[in-house]
Amino acid sequence: MADPIPAHPATVPTLEPHPAAVPMPEARPAAGLDEAFLHERLAAHRACHGCPAPAEVTAWLDDLLGFAFPELARRRLTSLDALRDEAESLRRRLAHLLGECPDAPERAPSLARTFLADLPDLHARLDEDAQAIVDGDPAAQGRAEVIRTYPGFYAIAAHRVAHALLGPGARTLARMIAAHAHRSTGIDVHPAARIGRRFCIDHGTGVVIGETAVVGDDVKLYQGVTLGGLSVRKEDAARKRHPTLEDRVVVYAGATILGGETVVGHDSVVGGNVWLTRSVPPFTKLTYRPVETAGAVRYGA
Repeated sequence: MADPIPAHPATVPTLEPHPAAVPMPEARPAAGLDEAFLHERLAAHRACHGCPAPAEVTAWLDDLLGFAFPELARRRLTSLDALRDEAESLRRRLAHLLGECPDAPERAPSLARTFLADLPDLHARLDEDAQAIVDGDPAAQGRAEVIRTYPGFYAIAAHRVAHALLGPGARTLARMIAAHAHRSTGIDVHPAARIGRRFCIDHGTGVVIGETAVVGDDVKLYQGVTLGGLSVRKEDAARKRHPTLEDRVVVYAGATILGGETVVGHDSVVGGNVWLTRSVPPFTKLTYRPVETAGAVRYGA
């Protein structure tokens, strides 16, 4: 008897489940955070303009200063080729940082080229600052020690870099550099402040120099000095709000000098803890002293 012909296998249709029958994945837990808050933060992150991370800015600044001053370098650059390669790397990284900032990303390449071309002048200014600190501090054992260890020098260096970037319009990066220097040294210098040659900050903790301050050549500040504004009204933002120190002024610890019309004349000395809101002529010496008045003690300059 012949074998039976096998039947053709039946075609079984594949049935897709109704969407309503598919279980939805459970929302991932978020450490107890409210879902509405998470959605708000998601929208904020998506809307935020790209900007470099502070760590990237800090790394670039420190490598720039290490290029200019081997005392601060993470590695020695012992050939011209190594120096050229590092300079090109610094230029590319600066262009990248500027391109991520909202100020003028389309100008990032040209701003980076101009900054690097001006680096010799910036280095000359910082060299003078380092020598001014050596000359002005009996505790300083030499230029290398000042560059390696003095917070005043680091704050001045960061300010000169930030100020050079702010001029052509790189405000965001300039403010980020100033903020890093403030966190690192306790010295708060607005990048727009105009500071002359051979600037010296001794110790430095608590020094504040406001946006419209003008500091002449050969000026020396001690810790806790404030060059601030008398007014904090927003409508005064476009006015000169901070004082002017002319050449060769020395301001000792804790002194506060306020006001955009306040000018400290050249070769003056402002003693510790003095509170000054008016101009003084050149060669003035101001001291803080208690004044006896009718059984009470009044303090003044």
